[in-house]
Amino acid sequence: MTELTVAQRDKLMADLRQVIADAEELLKLTAGEMGEKAGSVRDRLQQRMADAKLRLQALQATAADKARAAGEAADDYVHDNPWQSLAIGAGVGLVVGLLMSRR
Repeated sequence: MTELTVAQRDKLMADLRQVIADAEELLKLTAGEMGEKAGSVRDRLQQRMADAKLRLQALQATAADKARAAGEAADDYVHDNPWQSLAIGAGVGLVVGLLMSRR
C-alpha cells in the first residue's frame, strides 16, 4: 500500500474527527429514545468512539513526530552541506522559473 500524502492524511484525520463528532451528536439526540438492549449497543458505540479518538490522537502525534524528524534531518543536511543546498535551491528555482515563464 502506498503512503498517504500529507494533504490526504490531513483530510482523512479531519474526516474522522467529523464522523466522531457526528456520531456523538447522534448518540446524545437518541439517548432518551432507546430501550435496554439499545442502551447496551449505545454504550459499546461510545466506548469504540472513545477508542477511536485515542487512536486518532496517537496518529496525529506520530505524524507530528515524523514531520519534526524530517525537518530536523533537512536542517542538519543544510548545515552540513551549505553549498550543495544552495545549488539545489538555485536549480529548483531555475526550473520553476522556466516552467512559469512558459505559461
